[in-house]
Amino acid sequence: MIVSADLEEFSEFAAARGTQLFRMAYLLAGDRHAAEDLTQTTLGKLYASWSKVSRADNPVAYSRTVMVRTYVDSQRRTRLERPTSEVPDSGRYGEDTALRLTLFDALAELSGRDRAIVVLRYWEDHSVEDTATILGVSSGTVRTRSQRVLLKLRERLGTDLSELSGR
Repeated sequence: MIVSADLEEFSEFAAARGTQLFRMAYLLAGDRHAAEDLTQTTLGKLYASWSKVSRADNPVAYSRTVMVRTYVDSQRRTRLERPTSEVPDSGRYGEDTALRLTLFDALAELSGRDRAIVVLRYWEDHSVEDTATILGVSSGTVRTRSQRVLLKLRERLGTDLSELSGR
């Protein structure tokens, strides 16, 4: 049971990190409504175990792990990708709209786990080891799947992905 002080602490965490979690959820889910659902589910799970989360070394990393695992689990259950015709809000993610939309389309074609790897490694800039820990897989799996996914994205985008990831 969450006491008043814990509720206040959780509320502050949710207010401070909610937008960041939503952005990550949008990249994972590829759809605004699915991202809202994923963010709410993640926050609900965090709330339910807040006493444990608040004692973690890094509650932000813990929340990312919960989100990615929730997303991967939902993808495993449904095995359906939901295509979207909705264009993200303009002006919020950079100047090259055509490239951004192509990237979102390419991400939508990936499996849930592969998409999670791309988001964690190249959007959230996590190491191979951190990504493996979050996903509960080996570092070798992350390396192998990263190479395969980047090859698919390069074929789809027809550009050098180092420009996209800032590397």
